[in-house]
Amino acid sequence: MTDFRISDRWITDWQTSDRFPVYTRANAGEVLPDPCSPLGWTVCWEPGVVLGWRDSQIGAGTCDEHEVDLVRPEVVGSFGGYLYINGSMARLFGARGPGLSPEMIDAVYFGAHPDVPPYVAEPWHDSPSNTAKLGEWMVGVMTADSLPHLMADQAESKAARASRPDLSALDETALIARMRSFIPAMRRMFTHHLDTTGGTSIGPGALGGIAAALGDPSLALTLITSIGDVDSAAPSNAMWKLSRLPADSAEYKAGFAAFIDEFGSRGPNEWDIRSDVWETKPALATSLIDAMRAAPDSESPEIRNERNAATRRAAEAKVREALAGQPEVLGQFEMALRSSHLFLAGRERAKTNIIKVLHEVRMAAFAMAARTGYTNSQICMLLNDELDAFANDPDEFRARLAQRERQYLELFQLEPPFIVHRSVPPLSEWSRKGESRAAVVTKGEVLTGMSGAPGTYTGKARVILDPADPLALEPGEVLIAPLTDPAWTPLFVPAGAVVVNVGALVSHAIIVSRELGIPCVVSVTDATERIPDGAIITVDGTTGTVTVVSLP
Repeated sequence: MTDFRISDRWITDWQTSDRFPVYTRANAGEVLPDPCSPLGWTVCWEPGVVLGWRDSQIGAGTCDEHEVDLVRPEVVGSFGGYLYINGSMARLFGARGPGLSPEMIDAVYFGAHPDVPPYVAEPWHDSPSNTAKLGEWMVGVMTADSLPHLMADQAESKAARASRPDLSALDETALIARMRSFIPAMRRMFTHHLDTTGGTSIGPGALGGIAAALGDPSLALTLITSIGDVDSAAPSNAMWKLSRLPADSAEYKAGFAAFIDEFGSRGPNEWDIRSDVWETKPALATSLIDAMRAAPDSESPEIRNERNAATRRAAEAKVREALAGQPEVLGQFEMALRSSHLFLAGRERAKTNIIKVLHEVRMAAFAMAARTGYTNSQICMLLNDELDAFANDPDEFRARLAQRERQYLELFQLEPPFIVHRSVPPLSEWSRKGESRAAVVTKGEVLTGMSGAPGTYTGKARVILDPADPLALEPGEVLIAPLTDPAWTPLFVPAGAVVVNVGALVSHAIIVSRELGIPCVVSVTDATERIPDGAIITVDGTTGTVTVVSLP
């Protein structure tokens, strides 16, 4: 392992904040599970995504402009190359949001994790003006009937792909200009993405209150299942159709080309431009399609979706009947239902939009690598402020980038602390991955996570750690995964149920599994280490539990 004693920080690391001292990997691992490359962080994240994150928090009312840093706003942090979400900022949203509390936010982000420091109220947290602004934002979420800005972003992201020039004909200066040209769009689109993500909690929260008052809390989850028009479920549906065709047929080849043109920006760790995605490494997609081939036609995502949509419609009718004599509450229900469906689908659309644009940065960077004789990984070791000097003399950077890449790859062996509070432990003190002492489950043990997609399923557990090697998963088995981004969710199609180590109420895994009609439980700590291959388990996506029926 590289000796970090000389420099116990990575080149893109930030300082912690005194005002917002708590950071967490909770939820961040679904966005950037691995250390972000220097080029990805300094071209896409710092000037684009992070500033868009800041704009969203200010726009909604969580904080005022003077309360956060202008250049490195305390909405996130970067430590050891790993993305951290600022838990103090999230708690501030709970402290200032009407009807919310920091404790409610903690329950969503942290669960019962023992390392979480207690919330400490400070006088400046109380801000009537921010509370009023957040209240107006919440009303806007509940009363919205469309999200036209996401459709405009969608058109812009598709135009970015359609207008891609012959990148091999561009010199280094032109490629760098193209990469930087997308920064304003990434900032604006991420503002929309985070606004929409925040909105996904409002409607479902109201539905939960109504369902509890009716004496059936499980209704809340059913009411937001199989809502339709979820962009991130579209790749899985398209892959299923391709899996029904012979791989050597002309129809398959034409269909796969169209698939790459539409969905090529998706793939493992897609938020970092260093990562290969379906366009740059098509085998990542074909392996997922092949994993679906053995599944029977009866497991079609469309069939599953319609079955669950029928259950949802029945639940809606049940609530309407129960509230027939309470017109005011019924009106609140209809508003919450519409808002829930609109914002849950909108969140996935917003993410799809920005990923398409970020992918254009990737393709320009990879073209520059090919032009200058570097590998794709090595070119992503550059920093934004080194790009102009690189264009003038690419050869001058060879030794520097080779050494930087070796150090960067060592970061993958480190286990980032779940919580960072006020100070970051030196990298030399971080645990190494694989050193977990998580106890293997026992027969009859019940693991508790977070309810994801409703339904109950009993089947054989199959632990998959890499979506690029999915063929060990047999149709009907329960997928046990460390995280889920779009590279993972096509595996939901042949699976009988899904269990994930991490995740939150509006995580990608939950939204997509609801569309595909698969029971899902997320935030089951160390599930991939504790549940052995071949164990028979019962997944209850309604209660958020996983019961061990038998061990292999």
